[in-house]
Amino acid sequence: MSYLVPSEFVTKMVDAGESKIYMATRDVLIRAFMAGAILALSAVFAIHASVQTGMPLVGAILFPVGVCMLYLFGFDLLTGVLMLTPLALIDKRPGVTLGGVLKNWGLVFVGNFLGALTVAFLMAIVFTYGFSTDPGKLGSTIAGIGEARTLGYAKYGAAGMLTLFVRGMLCNWMVSTGVVGAMISTSVSGKVIAMWMPIMLFFAMSFEHSVVNMFLFPSALLMGGKFSIMDYIIWNEIPTVLGNMVGGLGFTGLTLYTTHVRTAPKRVL
Repeated sequence: MSYLVPSEFVTKMVDAGESKIYMATRDVLIRAFMAGAILALSAVFAIHASVQTGMPLVGAILFPVGVCMLYLFGFDLLTGVLMLTPLALIDKRPGVTLGGVLKNWGLVFVGNFLGALTVAFLMAIVFTYGFSTDPGKLGSTIAGIGEARTLGYAKYGAAGMLTLFVRGMLCNWMVSTGVVGAMISTSVSGKVIAMWMPIMLFFAMSFEHSVVNMFLFPSALLMGGKFSIMDYIIWNEIPTVLGNMVGGLGFTGLTLYTTHVRTAPKRVL
Protein backbone atom coordinates (compact mmCIF):
# COMPACT_ATOMS: atom_id res chain seq x y z
CA MET A 1 0.00 0.00 0.00
CA SER A 2 1.05 3.63 -0.48
CA TYR A 3 -0.14 4.51 3.02
CA LEU A 4 1.96 4.15 6.17
CA VAL A 5 0.33 3.63 9.54
CA PRO A 6 1.06 6.23 12.26
CA SER A 7 3.62 4.12 14.11
CA GLU A 8 5.62 3.88 10.88
CA PHE A 9 5.50 7.50 9.74
CA VAL A 10 6.18 8.91 13.21
CA THR A 11 9.33 6.81 13.38
CA LYS A 12 10.22 8.32 10.00
CA MET A 13 9.78 11.77 11.56
CA VAL A 14 12.35 11.00 14.25
CA ASP A 15 14.72 9.46 11.69
CA ALA A 16 14.39 12.57 9.51
CA GLY A 17 15.15 14.85 12.44
CA GLU A 18 18.25 12.84 13.31
CA SER A 19 19.55 12.82 9.73
CA LYS A 20 19.22 16.61 9.46
CA ILE A 21 21.32 17.13 12.59
CA TYR A 22 24.14 14.98 11.17
CA MET A 23 24.04 16.61 7.72
CA ALA A 24 27.18 18.46 6.58
CA THR A 25 27.08 22.24 7.01
CA ARG A 26 27.48 22.79 3.27
CA ASP A 27 24.52 20.57 2.48
CA VAL A 28 22.32 22.17 5.14
CA LEU A 29 23.02 25.64 3.75
CA ILE A 30 22.48 24.65 0.11
CA ARG A 31 19.22 22.82 0.83
CA ALA A 32 17.97 25.64 3.03
CA PHE A 33 18.91 28.27 0.43
CA MET A 34 16.98 26.46 -2.28
CA ALA A 35 13.98 25.95 0.02
CA GLY A 36 13.84 29.66 0.86
CA ALA A 37 14.15 30.63 -2.80
CA ILE A 38 11.47 28.23 -4.06
CA LEU A 39 9.06 29.19 -1.29
CA ALA A 40 9.61 32.87 -2.12
CA LEU A 41 8.80 32.24 -5.78
CA SER A 42 5.62 30.40 -4.83
CA ALA A 43 4.63 33.37 -2.62
CA VAL A 44 5.08 35.73 -5.59
CA PHE A 45 3.04 33.33 -7.70
CA ALA A 46 0.23 33.25 -5.15
CA ILE A 47 0.13 37.03 -4.69
CA HIS A 48 0.25 37.53 -8.46
CA ALA A 49 -2.73 35.18 -8.90
CA SER A 50 -4.63 36.97 -6.12
CA VAL A 51 -4.04 40.39 -7.68
CA GLN A 52 -4.92 39.20 -11.19
CA THR A 53 -8.18 37.56 -10.17
CA GLY A 54 -9.11 39.80 -7.24
CA MET A 55 -9.69 36.57 -5.28
CA PRO A 56 -7.17 35.81 -2.49
CA LEU A 57 -8.50 32.25 -2.27
CA VAL A 58 -7.04 31.56 -5.72
CA GLY A 59 -3.60 32.48 -4.42
CA ALA A 60 -4.07 30.20 -1.42
CA ILE A 61 -5.07 27.29 -3.65
CA LEU A 62 -1.94 27.74 -5.80
CA PHE A 63 0.66 28.57 -3.12
CA PRO A 64 1.32 24.95 -1.99
CA VAL A 65 3.00 24.17 -5.32
CA GLY A 66 6.25 25.61 -3.93
CA VAL A 67 6.12 23.58 -0.72
CA CYS A 68 5.50 20.40 -2.70
CA MET A 69 8.44 21.16 -5.00
CA LEU A 70 10.94 21.84 -2.25
CA TYR A 71 9.83 18.82 -0.21
CA LEU A 72 10.11 16.42 -3.14
CA PHE A 73 13.63 17.71 -3.86
CA GLY A 74 14.69 17.22 -0.25
CA PHE A 75 15.19 20.90 0.62
CA ASP A 76 14.72 22.15 4.18
CA LEU A 77 12.52 24.88 5.65
CA LEU A 78 12.99 26.30 9.13
CA THR A 79 9.38 25.47 9.95
CA GLY A 80 10.03 21.80 9.25
CA VAL A 81 13.26 21.45 11.23
CA LEU A 82 11.76 23.30 14.20
CA MET A 83 9.36 20.38 14.46
CA LEU A 84 11.51 17.41 13.40
CA THR A 85 14.97 17.84 14.92
CA PRO A 86 13.88 18.14 18.59
CA LEU A 87 12.18 14.75 18.28
CA ALA A 88 15.58 13.10 17.77
CA LEU A 89 16.78 14.76 20.97
CA ILE A 90 13.66 13.75 22.91
CA ASP A 91 14.01 10.20 21.59
CA LYS A 92 17.61 10.16 22.92
CA ARG A 93 19.14 9.20 19.60
CA PRO A 94 22.90 8.52 20.01
CA GLY A 95 25.06 11.61 19.59
CA VAL A 96 22.15 14.03 19.24
CA THR A 97 22.61 17.06 21.51
CA LEU A 98 20.81 20.32 22.14
CA GLY A 99 23.77 22.10 20.59
CA GLY A 100 23.38 20.05 17.42
CA VAL A 101 19.67 20.91 17.21
CA LEU A 102 20.32 24.64 17.72
CA LYS A 103 23.16 24.60 15.17
CA ASN A 104 20.84 23.03 12.59
CA TRP A 105 18.17 25.65 13.29
CA GLY A 106 20.69 28.46 12.89
CA LEU A 107 22.09 27.13 9.61
CA VAL A 108 18.65 26.52 8.13
CA PHE A 109 17.54 30.02 9.18
CA VAL A 110 20.55 31.58 7.44
CA GLY A 111 20.11 29.48 4.30
CA ASN A 112 16.37 30.15 4.08
CA PHE A 113 16.92 33.87 4.57
CA LEU A 114 19.62 34.10 1.90
CA GLY A 115 17.46 32.19 -0.58
CA ALA A 116 14.37 34.31 0.11
CA LEU A 117 16.40 37.53 0.00
CA THR A 118 17.94 36.56 -3.35
CA VAL A 119 14.48 36.08 -4.86
CA ALA A 120 13.32 39.38 -3.31
CA PHE A 121 16.10 41.23 -5.16
CA LEU A 122 15.54 39.34 -8.40
CA MET A 123 11.80 40.01 -8.35
CA ALA A 124 12.40 43.67 -7.48
CA ILE A 125 14.42 43.92 -10.70
CA VAL A 126 11.56 42.29 -12.61
CA PHE A 127 8.87 44.50 -11.04
CA THR A 128 10.79 47.75 -11.65
CA TYR A 129 12.68 46.99 -14.88
CA GLY A 130 15.99 47.19 -13.03
CA PHE A 131 14.80 49.85 -10.54
CA SER A 132 13.97 52.27 -13.35
CA THR A 133 10.15 52.36 -13.04
CA ASP A 134 7.35 52.21 -10.52
CA PRO A 135 6.86 48.65 -9.15
CA GLY A 136 3.27 48.52 -10.44
CA LYS A 137 0.21 47.03 -8.81
CA LEU A 138 1.83 43.78 -7.72
CA GLY A 139 4.81 45.54 -6.13
CA SER A 140 2.53 48.03 -4.40
CA THR A 141 0.43 45.15 -3.05
CA ILE A 142 3.51 43.51 -1.55
CA ALA A 143 4.58 46.83 -0.01
CA GLY A 144 1.13 47.23 1.53
CA ILE A 145 1.23 43.70 2.97
CA GLY A 146 4.59 44.46 4.58
CA GLU A 147 3.23 47.57 6.26
CA ALA A 148 0.02 45.90 7.43
CA ARG A 149 1.84 42.94 8.95
CA THR A 150 4.38 44.97 10.92
CA LEU A 151 2.94 48.37 11.80
CA GLY A 152 -0.52 46.80 11.79
CA TYR A 153 0.51 44.62 14.74
CA ALA A 154 2.61 47.30 16.43
CA LYS A 155 -0.31 49.70 16.86
CA TYR A 156 -1.99 47.18 19.18
CA GLY A 157 1.09 46.80 21.40
CA ALA A 158 1.16 43.64 23.54
CA ALA A 159 -2.15 42.47 22.09
CA GLY A 160 -0.68 42.78 18.60
CA MET A 161 2.41 40.81 19.63
CA LEU A 162 0.22 38.06 21.12
CA THR A 163 -1.86 37.91 17.92
CA LEU A 164 1.29 37.66 15.82
CA PHE A 165 2.68 34.87 18.01
CA VAL A 166 -0.58 32.90 17.84
CA ARG A 167 -0.76 33.30 14.06
CA GLY A 168 2.77 31.88 13.93
CA MET A 169 1.68 28.93 16.07
CA LEU A 170 -1.34 28.19 13.91
CA CYS A 171 0.75 28.51 10.77
CA ASN A 172 3.30 25.87 11.69
CA TRP A 173 0.65 23.60 13.13
CA MET A 174 -0.66 23.40 9.57
CA VAL A 175 2.69 23.50 7.76
CA SER A 176 4.20 20.76 9.91
CA THR A 177 1.02 18.73 9.42
CA GLY A 178 1.71 19.01 5.71
CA VAL A 179 5.30 17.82 6.20
CA VAL A 180 4.08 14.83 8.21
CA GLY A 181 1.33 14.22 5.66
CA ALA A 182 3.96 13.78 2.98
CA MET A 183 5.54 11.02 5.08
CA ILE A 184 2.24 9.14 5.26
CA SER A 185 2.34 8.26 1.57
CA THR A 186 4.98 6.49 -0.51
CA SER A 187 3.64 7.84 -3.83
CA VAL A 188 4.31 11.30 -5.28
CA SER A 189 0.61 12.00 -5.83
CA GLY A 190 -0.23 10.97 -2.27
CA LYS A 191 2.52 13.18 -0.84
CA VAL A 192 1.33 16.19 -2.87
CA ILE A 193 -2.32 15.79 -1.87
CA ALA A 194 -1.44 15.35 1.81
CA MET A 195 0.76 18.46 1.76
CA TRP A 196 -1.59 20.60 -0.28
CA MET A 197 -4.54 20.70 2.11
CA PRO A 198 -2.99 22.12 5.32
CA ILE A 199 -0.62 24.43 3.40
CA MET A 200 -3.56 25.92 1.51
CA LEU A 201 -5.38 26.44 4.81
CA PHE A 202 -2.52 28.38 6.44
CA PHE A 203 -2.08 30.68 3.45
CA ALA A 204 -5.80 31.34 3.05
CA MET A 205 -6.07 32.27 6.74
CA SER A 206 -3.09 34.68 6.55
CA PHE A 207 -1.16 32.92 9.30
CA GLU A 208 2.48 33.93 9.78
CA HIS A 209 5.21 31.80 8.19
CA SER A 210 8.76 32.80 9.10
CA VAL A 211 10.30 31.81 5.76
CA VAL A 212 7.59 33.37 3.59
CA ASN A 213 8.17 36.53 5.63
CA MET A 214 11.91 36.38 4.89
CA PHE A 215 10.91 37.14 1.31
CA LEU A 216 7.82 39.25 1.86
CA PHE A 217 9.25 41.97 4.08
CA PRO A 218 12.59 42.60 2.35
CA SER A 219 10.61 42.66 -0.91
CA ALA A 220 8.10 45.10 0.59
CA LEU A 221 10.96 47.41 1.66
CA LEU A 222 12.42 47.28 -1.85
CA MET A 223 8.98 48.11 -3.24
CA GLY A 224 8.70 51.24 -1.08
CA GLY A 225 6.97 49.91 2.04
CA LYS A 226 6.88 52.52 4.80
CA PHE A 227 8.30 50.52 7.70
CA SER A 228 11.82 49.83 8.96
CA ILE A 229 14.05 46.78 9.16
CA MET A 230 13.66 46.87 12.96
CA ASP A 231 9.86 46.93 12.54
CA TYR A 232 10.20 43.74 10.51
CA ILE A 233 12.53 42.02 13.00
CA ILE A 234 10.65 42.98 16.17
CA TRP A 235 7.08 43.13 14.91
CA ASN A 236 7.17 40.07 12.72
CA GLU A 237 10.17 37.78 12.30
CA ILE A 238 11.13 37.09 15.93
CA PRO A 239 7.63 36.42 17.29
CA THR A 240 6.76 34.50 14.12
CA VAL A 241 9.76 32.17 14.51
CA LEU A 242 8.87 31.58 18.17
CA GLY A 243 5.23 30.93 17.28
CA ASN A 244 6.27 28.58 14.47
CA MET A 245 8.47 26.65 16.91
CA VAL A 246 5.74 26.25 19.53
CA GLY A 247 3.02 25.41 17.02
CA GLY A 248 4.98 22.87 14.99
CA LEU A 249 6.59 21.04 17.89
CA GLY A 250 3.72 21.33 20.36
CA PHE A 251 0.70 20.65 18.17
CA THR A 252 2.21 18.26 15.63
CA GLY A 253 5.57 16.79 16.62
CA LEU A 254 5.02 16.07 20.31
CA THR A 255 1.40 14.97 20.00
CA LEU A 256 2.23 12.36 17.35
CA TYR A 257 5.45 11.28 19.07
CA THR A 258 3.84 10.91 22.48
CA THR A 259 0.93 8.80 21.34
CA HIS A 260 2.62 6.69 18.65
CA VAL A 261 6.23 6.26 19.81
CA ARG A 262 6.40 6.78 23.55
CA THR A 263 3.18 4.95 24.31
CA ALA A 264 3.39 1.24 23.63
CA PRO A 265 0.20 -0.37 22.30
CA LYS A 266 -1.74 -2.26 24.94
CA ARG A 267 -2.99 -5.74 24.17
CA VAL A 268 -6.26 -6.97 25.55
CA LEU A 269 -5.93 -10.59 26.71
